[in-house]
Amino acid sequence: MSAPLGVFDSGLGGLTVARALLEALPDERIVYLGDTARVPYGTRSAATVIRYARSCARVLTERGVKALVVACNTVSAVALEMLRAEHDLPVIGVIEPGARAAVRAAERLPGSLRIGVLGTTGTIASGAYPRAVAQLSTRLEVVGQPAPLLVPLVEEGWLEGTVPELAVRRYLEPLLSVDARVIVLGCTHYPLLKPTITRVAAELSQEPILVVDSAEATAERVAQLVGEGRLEKGAAPSDTGRLELWVTDQPRGFSDAARRFLGSEAPPVHQIDLV
Repeated sequence: MSAPLGVFDSGLGGLTVARALLEALPDERIVYLGDTARVPYGTRSAATVIRYARSCARVLTERGVKALVVACNTVSAVALEMLRAEHDLPVIGVIEPGARAAVRAAERLPGSLRIGVLGTTGTIASGAYPRAVAQLSTRLEVVGQPAPLLVPLVEEGWLEGTVPELAVRRYLEPLLSVDARVIVLGCTHYPLLKPTITRVAAELSQEPILVVDSAEATAERVAQLVGEGRLEKGAAPSDTGRLELWVTDQPRGFSDAARRFLGSEAPPVHQIDLV
């Protein structure tokens, strides 16, 4: 049996990446680690995030994973290069694939010069998406919009109705007012709100608006590495054994919420202590 993919996040959000990977790569196994004892990472200093990322990566590499998928925008913004330097295996974050997908989408729209990014306050403040887009295109401008209310709405399962629509409208209006026609979901929680975001964006704009899911873009990048032979292809495990879940705190609560993020029944959740 081939080695699994290792995926980690500060909590639940990275399960959208795990779900996208399971859909894109049906022959792969995934070991997922949610650092629920120390969530959220977005309010921590860069030094603290790097320390947390190191401990998560160590747990997964000790389990023999063949690649690290960093399903956290905060870690992807501040710790990705450190992880790549310290580990002799592919390390894939969510920002670079999301930026690449956004550039491709913007280039399909005539006259489109601005990409909007919805993200946590920490991710937007990091400037990671503007830097990633600038490496791919010098003609596209990135406009960031912190959207702090969206994470608690998703974790409460409040995905439809007046309240999430009003919150989404509040965050989209500044982006659409400057003619951003591509919107990147720059937090791994946000894909659960993609239908609402897509609908509200269409209501607010007279122009086509493309919504880029960085979780899907990340899965596409991992699938590309497998297709190119840079990652060993999986060995078609049974459906029941494809996903292994670990958390650092509150496994029961995580299991209940995981069903919503995965869109299916979650496997058993195990607890582990990080040092």
